Amino acid sequence: MLTIYTAPSCTSCKKAKTWLTYHNIPFQERNLIGDPLSAEEISRILEKCDDGVEELISSRNRFVKTLGVDFEDLSLSAAIKIISENPQIMRRPIIMDEKRLHVGYNEEEIRAFLPRTVRILENGGARLRNAI
Repeated sequence: MLTIYTAPSCTSCKKAKTWLTYHNIPFQERNLIGDPLSAEEISRILEKCDDGVEELISSRNRFVKTLGVDFEDLSLSAAIKIISENPQIMRRPIIMDEKRLHVGYNEEEIRAFLPRTVRILENGGARLRNAI
């Protein structure tokens, strides 16, 4: 089952939920602010991150700036502790299933969550349109 981690006022989260609903992809939603992730849950997400902690942190976020922390200089456990205590510093949405993770909203990249058969059909249709 797909899980989407969101925040109430997040425009990108709303776009992602609308996209998933439009494509009939069932998902569970979890509000990161109202129901923050535990350190263990953050660790599981980080296991799927290609770019480590930096992939999850919104460096432009005003809360990150007020913390005055350089996440590159922290140990993993210290970074996880700060993230779990300050969920508002996480980039959103975080979309995850058993195999994949996507952070943020990008319509091209979110397509990875479409069933393979749908992606093949849509790509074949695009190639056919381009050939005409």
